[in-house]
Amino acid sequence: MTVVPDDPLMTLICDCCGTVTSGPACVLPDAEVVWTFVAEQGWTGSPFATGPHRCPRCELAPEPPPVTGRAPRRTDTLGVLGVEHLDEVVVVTATGDLDIATGGDLHGALTRAVHADRHVVVDLARVHLIDSTALGVLVRARQEARQRGRRLSLAGPSRFVRTVLHTMRLDRVFPVFDNRRDAVSWSRSTAVERPRERSTAP
Repeated sequence: MTVVPDDPLMTLICDCCGTVTSGPACVLPDAEVVWTFVAEQGWTGSPFATGPHRCPRCELAPEPPPVTGRAPRRTDTLGVLGVEHLDEVVVVTATGDLDIATGGDLHGALTRAVHADRHVVVDLARVHLIDSTALGVLVRARQEARQRGRRLSLAGPSRFVRTVLHTMRLDRVFPVFDNRRDAVSWSRSTAVERPRERSTAP
């Protein structure tokens, strides 16, 4: 574990350089979820205690050069994979880690999708991790879509992403579907998101 509980503190250990920092323990729905603590310290990485986690110095450090005779090191921070237009729905597919490094790409793709005046489905099936930067981008895109009378939903998030959404209480904000097909079908449905008429009868 790279986040160690030490009542009343939590200790965070960088998986790259071993830097250690401590802070007040935060109360979360799941003891294994430490995303809020990690974000408050300015670190990046997994929302779970088992890591990996990176300190700000290691996050900004350049990738080491590949060793001769071996394949180059693979990075999982890939950002937006593609944008697909399906009639009145735009599907934005992301992959890898959605964090500060890929937040700009995600923002650009979602802005174009929303401005196309269509419903937006964000396919997260290939996303491993998500941080506060990417969450902020998703929230802003949802607000812009609503202002245009459009819907933004999330499809296929992993357990990691679902846990982060639940921890930040964003699972109540975004419609979340197990797969892309269901999200697209919901987006095309004219019955969804109609406000229920409130009875004024005594």
